[in-house]
Amino acid sequence: MAKKIVILGATGSIGRNAIDVALSHPDEFKVVALVVRSSRDQCEALARELGAKAYCGEDAAVRAVEENDADICLVATVGMSGLKPTMAAIEKGMDVALATKEVMVMAGEFVTRRAREKGVRLLPVDSEHSAIFQCLQGSPRESVERLVLTASGGPFLDEPADLSSVTVEQALNHPRWKMGPKVTIDSSTMMNKGFEILEARWLFDMPVEKIDVVVHPESIVHSLVTFSDGATLAQLSPPDMRVAIQYALTWPGRLASKREQLDLAALGSLTFRTPDPVRFPCLRLVKEACARGGCAAAVLAAADELAVQAFLDGKIKYTDIAATVADCLDLAPEIPCDSLDAVWAATEWVSKRLG
Repeated sequence: MAKKIVILGATGSIGRNAIDVALSHPDEFKVVALVVRSSRDQCEALARELGAKAYCGEDAAVRAVEENDADICLVATVGMSGLKPTMAAIEKGMDVALATKEVMVMAGEFVTRRAREKGVRLLPVDSEHSAIFQCLQGSPRESVERLVLTASGGPFLDEPADLSSVTVEQALNHPRWKMGPKVTIDSSTMMNKGFEILEARWLFDMPVEKIDVVVHPESIVHSLVTFSDGATLAQLSPPDMRVAIQYALTWPGRLASKREQLDLAALGSLTFRTPDPVRFPCLRLVKEACARGGCAAAVLAAADELAVQAFLDGKIKYTDIAATVADCLDLAPEIPCDSLDAVWAATEWVSKRLG
């Protein structure tokens, strides 16, 4: 029987690639609902092609989850909007294929705990977390020594350290991946990688101190796991979001696909380097948020979301993104992260601060 899927963020890059995966394996997958926030015409056209229901609007994601019986919900919405439908899917007993990092950044402790209580699987869709997930298969948790997330370095890896004059067009010109504007800007500042550290912390129950980042411009090694016996495993593939999406949808099995095959001889070499803390201050801000505890990570995510949008709208400079987040972290009240209401209170404080 085909696995029934709800796709949240259907017209974004993850959503469209997920639809491509589903169409490539019609006997394995049945898309039952597509959700967008504003691209109604595109969503309805895709829904007609797939024989699925189309949902559009502010509360569309939660309605789609509540009104459909599905095996798995793919959460590929933008920013903080993914939290409520993720929790709705967990409460309904759906497995969650998670592509929205902010869900774990803001409320990873609650999300993972409730998923365990409901017997729901959280399946990573990001290529980096998918790589770690694949490397961990069959290995006991206590044997894991370190997780290493790889980062492409984005469009400014080899540019002068002064990025104050960067334009929106330059920041959106990612050298390896085609993603939505929010994720692409976060990739350029490496806030995206900071979010991935926090996401890995909760997905894999690993202290932040045991999660490293290494810049790997070729984006062939998607992440690595080092074990206590000294072995390090890595997952490699050409840059293609569909590989990680398909694995999340098929786990614990695999399906054949007509993807580009890895040719190491043609590549010749793979390079790695340490991230530059001057060029990428957002990595430091993530560590500061971790050290502060409480709802600091929720403040981080909320401030970044508003700052990135302000940059995209031409209201602030590129370098003001990190400065805005730092300002919010410095001034935010200490809010214990003991409930989802506390998370929303922290984000509301940021909204008032930056509104």
